[in-house]
Amino acid sequence: MDERDTYIKQLETTIKSLEQQVNNLSEMILLLRKEKFGSSSEKMPKSTLDGQICLFNEAEAEANPHAPEPVVKDVHGYKRTSPKTRREERLKDLPVKEILCEIHENDQNCLRCNTLLRPIGKETVREELEYIPAKLSIIRYIRMAYECPRCKHTDTPYIEKALTPSPLMAHSLASPSTVAYVMYQKYVNAMPLYRQEKDWEQLGFALSRATMANWIIRCSQDYLQPIIVHLRKKLLQREILHCDETPVQVLKEDGKKPQSKSTMWLYRTGNDGRPPIILYDYRKSKSGENALNYLKGFNGFLHSDGYAGYNRLKDVTRCGCWAHLRRKFVEAVPTGKRLENKPPTPAEIGRDYCNRLFKIEETLAGLTPDERYLKRLELEKPVLEAFWCWIDTLNVLQGSALGKAVIYARNQKRYMENYLLDGRCSLSNNLAENSIRPFTVGRKNWLFSDTPKGASASAAIYSIVETAKANGLNVHTYLNHLLLYMPDADYQNDPEVLEELMPWSEQIQVECKQ
Repeated sequence: MDERDTYIKQLETTIKSLEQQVNNLSEMILLLRKEKFGSSSEKMPKSTLDGQICLFNEAEAEANPHAPEPVVKDVHGYKRTSPKTRREERLKDLPVKEILCEIHENDQNCLRCNTLLRPIGKETVREELEYIPAKLSIIRYIRMAYECPRCKHTDTPYIEKALTPSPLMAHSLASPSTVAYVMYQKYVNAMPLYRQEKDWEQLGFALSRATMANWIIRCSQDYLQPIIVHLRKKLLQREILHCDETPVQVLKEDGKKPQSKSTMWLYRTGNDGRPPIILYDYRKSKSGENALNYLKGFNGFLHSDGYAGYNRLKDVTRCGCWAHLRRKFVEAVPTGKRLENKPPTPAEIGRDYCNRLFKIEETLAGLTPDERYLKRLELEKPVLEAFWCWIDTLNVLQGSALGKAVIYARNQKRYMENYLLDGRCSLSNNLAENSIRPFTVGRKNWLFSDTPKGASASAAIYSIVETAKANGLNVHTYLNHLLLYMPDADYQNDPEVLEELMPWSEQIQVECKQ
């Protein structure tokens, strides 16, 4: 090969490299435009252009708008829901105050013959929802003292005083209801303490945010942490778990700058037909060692995203998340819709493969785990085999969005089919993502935690709140119940005390049901 051929080859290599850079930059511009001006939803458009048939679109092709809708049936026969019945269902548990509208006694005469009118009946004209603002009151505990009249005149008089409930905190005005309310506002309604401070002023009481923060930290450490420990013990006994993690900023973390990020981990049970448990755990790093330590003793199926830190877990069968994989293909579609007279792009084909799996999963929702296991092998296994064969045929551009999606799929392949091993496993990790969302929404309001103690307290309270919600409890009532009984609970000598305070216990379900 002479110098001219070598030079031409170098130019061809340079041109190819520049073309790759241009393609990557063009794709980046389209993706940025889509991110800024396009829809953030990952849902597919309901209709397609004429002549452009999506992959696996038999549902759309077979749809018949004139087909009769199924009728909901219960044990008593057929029933239909109407706005009136839904309204009655909402109002059935609310107290009712009737306002009787009468004619004034001076006007209770017939306009024709002036005879005194007599009542013949009444009718309900309308109903209104009344809001009763909160108000504060002081609960003063007064203890009675008793003496023995016979021993009174001896050298050893006998006096006995009545027992009183233990306070949440010594020398404090904090009561179970007030602390539960502060926790509820912050961790359910995402209201920061400085906003709550203004609300307390409107109620006529100066309650500083520092005092409320002290209440939260002290009560979570003293009374909620034993509940969390017991819940974690129960969680590790399960066979199906989901996990996720999200960054959180803590200003006063030893050895770290205020601008650095710590991590809030989430662990929750799966669809195993048993009461759900959702637990948060604050750690100052995103190291997989945190998950390894927290899940020590767990042996089962663990659903997660593609974070490599979970590879440290031993004796665990990891299940990949198809929602994450689908999202990467969606992100690789620069435009929101397919262009006219243009075949589907590889990114759209990958997305449609994922859509097909989720469509099949929707049809299996009402099956038992064993039935779902068999149906997945019958219906989803062929789709998976076709998807991986298609992935192997792709020659993608390195650094492109499609290239990242394909590389992610190839790297996660050994985890993506593990959900087929058990009918209780899930196709995605959406359970964990939905459970960690309340924390991320709250974080947008309070932005950061001041100290690690505050972050740990937040983890404990979010655990109680989300587990209570998942078990159908009224969150404020449950928090109040725990803070009312835990100060006097002898849970160290009697573990059954904690079992009776679990969100699924019969007593809690009766007293705290939403």
